[in-house]
Amino acid sequence: MEFIIITIVILIISTILGMIFSYNLKKIKHIADDGELDEIAKKLPSNKEICKSYLKILKNDKTKIEECENNQASLYIALTDKILIADIKNTYTRVQTLAHECLHSVQDKRIVNFNFIYSNIYLICYLVMLVLTIFKVLPYKMMFFAIFLVLSLVYYMVRMYLENDAMIKARYLAKEYLQERTEVTKEEIEKLVNGFDKINLLGMKAIHYQMFFNIMVKALIFLIICIMR
Repeated sequence: MEFIIITIVILIISTILGMIFSYNLKKIKHIADDGELDEIAKKLPSNKEICKSYLKILKNDKTKIEECENNQASLYIALTDKILIADIKNTYTRVQTLAHECLHSVQDKRIVNFNFIYSNIYLICYLVMLVLTIFKVLPYKMMFFAIFLVLSLVYYMVRMYLENDAMIKARYLAKEYLQERTEVTKEEIEKLVNGFDKINLLGMKAIHYQMFFNIMVKALIFLIICIMR
């Protein structure tokens, strides 16, 4: 019975927070779809060259850059100290996205490496917990659920610190870079930065909710299995 009650509470809280945080991916994608800003951004160098400029501003000459058009999203890999650039050359948001990933490369290495290692351990522990529950060999299910929630809090805290830091600074790094370019005018720079601000206004709330929601989905899967088994 307790698993059913917790499941209902999670569903209610997730729904309420979704409304409070105005979680709407379609709206974010609509803001990111701006033909005028895309045309301005096309005047700028390739993604790889932009990354190199960002790393130079950040005084980072160690991080490697690799273009991976098959990737759906650009990301920084802490283990190899490498930035993987997705196929984002046709959108103006690339200017800020690349700044975001470059900023990850200069964050506190202890926290970045811990996040990488811990995230994988966290996922493995969760999967093991699910398998043991499915095969009815997990004792004290409520205790393990509580442990999972504590592990999730650590995961959320570390990940959100890194994301918040990169999201807040990316706008300013992108603006600094744009101000050094001769391909774009001051008016065009302001238009691009205003576009970044609009995305960030919704995007920062969205990524916080998405991270929370992902944890709640994991919790719900475990709870449903407990109810069924």
